[in-house]
Amino acid sequence: MKQKALIFYGGWEGHQPELVSQRIKKMLEKEGFEVTLSDTLECLADKEALKDLDLIVPMWTQGHMDDRYAFHISEAVESGVGIGGNHGGMCDSFRWNIEYQFITGSQWVSHPGDKWYHHISDLSKENLDYVTKYYPSPDGAFETDYVVNIKRGVASPIIEGIQDFSVHSEQYYLHLDPCVNVLATTQVETVGPHSANGVVTMPVVYTKLWGKGRVFYCSVGHIDKIYEIPEVAEITRRGLLWAARKR
Repeated sequence: MKQKALIFYGGWEGHQPELVSQRIKKMLEKEGFEVTLSDTLECLADKEALKDLDLIVPMWTQGHMDDRYAFHISEAVESGVGIGGNHGGMCDSFRWNIEYQFITGSQWVSHPGDKWYHHISDLSKENLDYVTKYYPSPDGAFETDYVVNIKRGVASPIIEGIQDFSVHSEQYYLHLDPCVNVLATTQVETVGPHSANGVVTMPVVYTKLWGKGRVFYCSVGHIDKIYEIPEVAEITRRGLLWAARKR
């Protein structure tokens, strides 16, 4: 019997949600999963259908989620369904939904290495026009070179045998659940008012538990081409397999 996965995608188009979802779909199908793609949150309306899954992969940057849908995800994961994802597709999602953030374990708050440190909460046209006028930033302003450091001494099949690697992409500063099991980190040096706190070791890859369910997250994955980095693709593949329900 094939394991079943749901990928729901949408939100801000800058993260290429459809392209990345197609990539993850192919990745999971190679592992024997039956994968459903949905470009609407209405796929979360049927709680019993969610509980019949083995894995849920959010790929939805920002946006608004009905609390009832978050409760459905919560109960499904609690029952043993896994949840996992990358970058803004999972943890820059539904900024006003506290249940969702509690399940997933973190929330993006900044790109720490850039000097355009005023980050808006809602990408409405009005807000974007305001930022463009008063805090303009050039293309690529939020991307930087950084190293992902695999945490040593941690036994996990997700990182076994993987070495530290370099990335040129968005580096995420996260607010985190302190219970997460950190598997990889990066050194972040903020600018602006937060820089008074100095260099911070920021988790990049982590897992946590939610009832009987497993949660996996990797903050690398800004756009589709980032998954061409072998370490990113392999960590994602292993992480999703680790999170999926064990039949």
